[in-house]
Amino acid sequence: MDARGALGRYGEDLAARRLTEAGMRVIARNWRSGPGGEIDIVARDGDALVVCEVKTRRAGPFEHPMAAVGRGKADRLRMLAARWIADHGGPPPGGVRIDLVGVVLPRRGAPVVEHVRGVA
Repeated sequence: MDARGALGRYGEDLAARRLTEAGMRVIARNWRSGPGGEIDIVARDGDALVVCEVKTRRAGPFEHPMAAVGRGKADRLRMLAARWIADHGGPPPGGVRIDLVGVVLPRRGAPVVEHVRGVA
């Protein structure tokens, strides 16, 4: 695994921990559906299905991870959520929500993990 892949994996581990601490149950990680992309984390929040995009960045001049989900990415996440539902028996009673977890790794100190619900 290259450095970028390791950084992403570390961010996803932190995100999964944050979601679990918030009372969600992680049911899949890095779920792929053909050439259309990947869902970083699929979780349950009560009766709702949560499709979670994770963006990890080192502190510095780079774009903040929360700014990394534009219209195109949101559309792709909605399409992937629909594929997940089709592959796993239909929509859950609580509906589907798309969340974003942004992870910033400072040069020193603890990572900053932000969770935003219902971004798309």
